[in-house]
Amino acid sequence: MVGFTLIELMIVIAIVAILAVVAYPSYVKYIVKANRGEAQGFLMDVAQRQQQFLMDERRYAPDPNELGVTPPERVDQHYSVEFATTSTPPPPTFTITLTPRAGTIQVDDGALTINQTGEKLRGGQPW
Repeated sequence: MVGFTLIELMIVIAIVAILAVVAYPSYVKYIVKANRGEAQGFLMDVAQRQQQFLMDERRYAPDPNELGVTPPERVDQHYSVEFATTSTPPPPTFTITLTPRAGTIQVDDGALTINQTGEKLRGGQPW
């Protein structure tokens, strides 16, 4: 007799299902971490551009368009960008916040922020 019995096929299917159940959460964690890493890199780039803008213009840019920067596609898909700047009283300040969009895999990961002092927070805690 050549071939597999139904029991053997069911055992193989059960093993594959168990492996999938174990591997999927790790994969999701990896994707969330990769998206967060790209978002953090974007924040660092924008903060650096803000400092250069301050040197040139004596103020911080109120939006990313004035800096000539757009979020990468992955960041734009998963986060909304918010700029907050003040110029009075001196010294000027800025805070850039990336808030996870509802319905995305990042929704439970917490907002990412950076400010003019270099303080970086994720969900209120340091990166």
